Amino acid sequence: MFSGKSTETKASADASPGSFGRSASYSPDFHHKRSVEKMNIQDLKRKAVQIRMDLLQMVYDAKTGHTGSSLCNTDILTALYYHVMNVDAARPQWEDRDRFIASKGHAVESLYCILADKGFFPKEELRTFSRFGSRLIGHPNNKVPGVEMNTGALGHGLSISVGMAKAAKMDGKAYRVFTLMGDGEQAEGSVWEAAMAAAHYKLDNLVGFIDRNKLQISGSTEDVMGLEPLDEKWSSFGWDVIQVNGNDIAELCEVLHQGPRVAGKPTLLMANTIKGKGVSFAENVPHWHHHVPSDSELELALAELTEELKVIGHE
Repeated sequence: MFSGKSTETKASADASPGSFGRSASYSPDFHHKRSVEKMNIQDLKRKAVQIRMDLLQMVYDAKTGHTGSSLCNTDILTALYYHVMNVDAARPQWEDRDRFIASKGHAVESLYCILADKGFFPKEELRTFSRFGSRLIGHPNNKVPGVEMNTGALGHGLSISVGMAKAAKMDGKAYRVFTLMGDGEQAEGSVWEAAMAAAHYKLDNLVGFIDRNKLQISGSTEDVMGLEPLDEKWSSFGWDVIQVNGNDIAELCEVLHQGPRVAGKPTLLMANTIKGKGVSFAENVPHWHHHVPSDSELELALAELTEELKVIGHE
């Protein structure tokens, strides 16, 4: 399944890149040249399917992984890394790069597959996922090029992102900070401390995602710890909240390229997703939160995704 080389495709964008986060209150050099080419929407859809195939193979080989959680956030990460964020695999510590923090750190499989595909590290290394001595451990590890911070203990990612966004403001830098949180993670008190700080410091260069699949390892989020009305809660903390289909790449790109609607406010994308997205028998099934596909399940899942590639090719 893994080709051993980056398969990133260079293509023209359907929307002008680099526009998100550019408000009147943004740092003074925000018109700096955006150097990373962007994929068009059809290529993004194809890429998301390929990433799903890679992560399924990786989890199967390792016999461990958060499969359903990674399948559902793949479209978000694909939109970010191939169409929105300004990052460069040849310069992983580039000072002006955009930052991504996977606060939902257990769903690292899609992130590792994307970083490998973009050339941050060799694709062959995906075969070492969760093996003894591998740097590709089961949660983000900043020994891996392209990973900004170790995460996994839920509730920490937004606090880290607030600090990064604040640093950009203080240094007059144009980079943006993106963070992906789980909906079950919203029960962590530190999330709300960070949310309050982001609004206080007017961090309109900060974009938070909530992967709103409504499921966590022990069942429905509303049964475990009721969250609704979640959008109103975030609005009351001073964030501009946007509802988006988190499994629709075209919609994600459109929203991200609109820029902050309110200067001086951080943005929260309530990304409504389907857990296990892309594999019919895994969708909306809590058991797939940490399920490793069997031989037959992997074969069927890859067949479904291969068929999806054919459908995209005829769009």
